[in-house]
Parts: sequence; C-alpha cells; structure tokens
Amino acid sequence: MKFITASSCEPGGRKTNEDYCHFVQTERFGCWVVADGLGGHEGGEFASLIAGSRIVEAAARKSIHSEGVLRYYVQEAQEALHARQKQELRLAAMRTTVVVLAADQKTASWAHIGDSRLYHFRGGTIWNETLDHSVCQSLVNLGAITREQIRRHPERRRLLRVLGAEGAARPDVRANVPIAPGDRFLLCTDGLWGYVTEQEMETDLAKSDTPQDWIRHMERRLQQRAKAGHDNYTSLAIFVQP
Repeated sequence: MKFITASSCEPGGRKTNEDYCHFVQTERFGCWVVADGLGGHEGGEFASLIAGSRIVEAAARKSIHSEGVLRYYVQEAQEALHARQKQELRLAAMRTTVVVLAADQKTASWAHIGDSRLYHFRGGTIWNETLDHSVCQSLVNLGAITREQIRRHPERRRLLRVLGAEGAARPDVRANVPIAPGDRFLLCTDGLWGYVTEQEMETDLAKSDTPQDWIRHMERRLQQRAKAGHDNYTSLAIFVQP
C-alpha cells in the first residue's frame, strides 16, 4: 500500500494563522499532524508550530507506532512547549490542540488532545472518529445535546484538555487499528468541521478522485457559509492506495 496526502492550512478571515499541519512519509510509514493554537492566548501560532513540528521530528526518527510511541510523541511536544514557556515569559500562556496519525503497511494509530479531529473512512463512510476534549462533548456524553449541536453551541470553544498546560500530556490514543486499500483519513481543526458536517464529508469523498479534490469540495462549502472574520481552517487528507 501507499499513502497519498493533500493538505490545506488557511488563515480564513483572520490576519494570523494559528493552525499548523505537516507530515512525513516513507514507502512504508507515515505520520501526519494537525494543531490549532488557541486564539485566546498570546503565542497560539508558536504553540501549534512547536508542538506539531516536535511530533513530526520524533516520528521521523522512530518511524514506528503503538500506543506507547504515540504517547511519547505527544509528551515530547508537551515538554518542548514547557521549555519554550520558561525561556520566554510572554509565551507562558500559549496552548494548542493536536491530532496525530501514524501508519505503516498494516495498521494505524492516532492520538489527540483538544478538539482537532481525526475521521477514518472505510467504504465511503465514517468508521472511526475522535471525541473532543470539550465542555460540549461532555454535554453529548450526558445526553444533554447531540454531537451535531456542538457546531452551534455557545460553549463550543471551551476545551478541557490542551497541550501547554501544566503537568504531563493526557492524550486519548487508539492504537494498531487495521487498515486496508481504500481507507481514507481526514485530520482537521474546528475551523473546518465547524462548517462541514460528517454527512457532507462522506458526500464530498464519494465524488473525489484525489485527496486534493476532497479538500477542495469541503472548502467550497466552508467558504459559502463562513462569515467575515471566521477562524483559521486546516485539513490533512490521506488516501490509502494499493
């Protein structure tokens, strides 16, 4: 199998882009990362860059994945943020979300903190997806709102876990999930999924021959709906091909 990747990282309606995306691929291994620096904290753009790039660097050195390895990657990012916070007091409050996917020829593992999401598609439908570390997701878990209602909820941006906070990183990890030719992955920030529903992701995937096509279809929906000053938006799309 091989991985075909496309990416988009746009400022949206804002002057500063606090999102980050990057990936590393070889013939038999790949690692993909998306991060969203929190706009309410000075240095959000630094937080996402520092955390995301540290994960990619760690993955490039190891080229392996497992639950323990994914936790190591994310903890490396947390320690890099803490080190920079101590060096520059103006960045002491910087925070970021992160979602990371790593895969070889047989299985994939992923981890996330915050509300940047991963979707795993098989047969054109969502097979697996991450759950946000947010107040709204807690309300979904309690049955107070539906997952779809997160997009319009006034508390949507209140997160319960982020990188850059004190202590060890606490990612949710899903490890060693079997993959097959035809599988598709989408990593994205809330700037994208806030405007594009899961059903629309599936619809746009069905009419896309390449990951770049898929991203373009979803971004057209976003651009038609977004208001002036809307958030940065980022997506990484991966096709698993024979």
